Amino acid sequence: MDIVIGRGKTARRAYGIDEIALVPGPRTLDPSLADTHWAIGNIDREIPIIASAMDSVVDVEMAVKLSQLGALGVLNLEGIQTRYTDPKPILAKIASVGKTEFVTLMQQLYAEPIKPELIKKRIAEIKSLGGIAAVSATPAGASQFGFAVAEAGADLFFVQATVVSTAFLSPESVTPLDLAHFCQEMPVPVILGNCVTYDVALNLMKAGAAGVLVGIGPGAACTSRGVLGVGVPQATAVADCAAARYEFLQETGRYVPIIADGGLITGGDICKCIACGADGVMIGSPFARAQEAPGSGFHWGMATPSPVLPRGTRIQVGSTGTLEQILRGPAQLDDGTHNLLGALQTSMGTLGAKTIKEMQQVEVVIAPSLLTEGKVYQKAQQLGMGK
Repeated sequence: MDIVIGRGKTARRAYGIDEIALVPGPRTLDPSLADTHWAIGNIDREIPIIASAMDSVVDVEMAVKLSQLGALGVLNLEGIQTRYTDPKPILAKIASVGKTEFVTLMQQLYAEPIKPELIKKRIAEIKSLGGIAAVSATPAGASQFGFAVAEAGADLFFVQATVVSTAFLSPESVTPLDLAHFCQEMPVPVILGNCVTYDVALNLMKAGAAGVLVGIGPGAACTSRGVLGVGVPQATAVADCAAARYEFLQETGRYVPIIADGGLITGGDICKCIACGADGVMIGSPFARAQEAPGSGFHWGMATPSPVLPRGTRIQVGSTGTLEQILRGPAQLDDGTHNLLGALQTSMGTLGAKTIKEMQQVEVVIAPSLLTEGKVYQKAQQLGMGK
């Protein structure tokens, strides 16, 4: 039911991940029986978790390591890795400055031109080390560098913007990227995003998307919701876009995975997103906390270096363990940020879901007190869920 904001303006209630809970059914199963495998494009993975295409999260080494651990990492083709032959001193400089200096510094550092030869080099490096070469660019970057990506033999191409749509109006002097034509011409699967509505998700699938990214503004380092006032809470956004996926499947027989992107910190967050209909998730800050992460304990949004309107910030996340501990365990923390795969398997076992598709069908309830009920001591002592 719509809520009346004022005369002539109504609104639909939307829900965030923190406002819902998952309800156990009549069956449980041993976590070892939970099958978490999924497919995106022509790539099969054991773990439905993708590391965000952010300079603080994924470099060549992280992409390879994530592949080895059964997940996936996406390299940002418009970031530090493709602007500088040796990105390490640049990353160290970003991590060294104070809170009032980093935006200006990054605007300067990201003004360095992107080099097509470095795009090819980074993809070749990932593949030579046995990793899956998943890469990301904005629609403008995809239009400019798509040929180089295809020529280098990338495995997956993510075309990402804060908001992407098939109906883009531009000045006469600018030719926008034709998403349908691009998906058809590219020799590798193209994942499109981001969106938060049923209609746009359906249109992206019709354009040929091999996957659709869902999420506007929930990321830990993203400030788009504050700067632009734009976004839809993730639980509602994922459920709406998942409904579009089922509609498209009925119409065409083609299944397009939905990937919840942003705002997910714990294993519980991941479980709830899948229960809302996601096939997989994309996360940044949890992986930025890995000892191997290129951000050295810092994390920043992709739109932070914007020369016109920065829509991200740099946050200090620290280093809490190895990438393997964060992804597969064993966990050294009690707050749900370690052993994300184990959390998903255990939740599926508790809910009686054998597969990701069964997990998508579990009962969900509105539960605004889920994270606070009975947690007085944890909150007071800043332990566990009270951190």
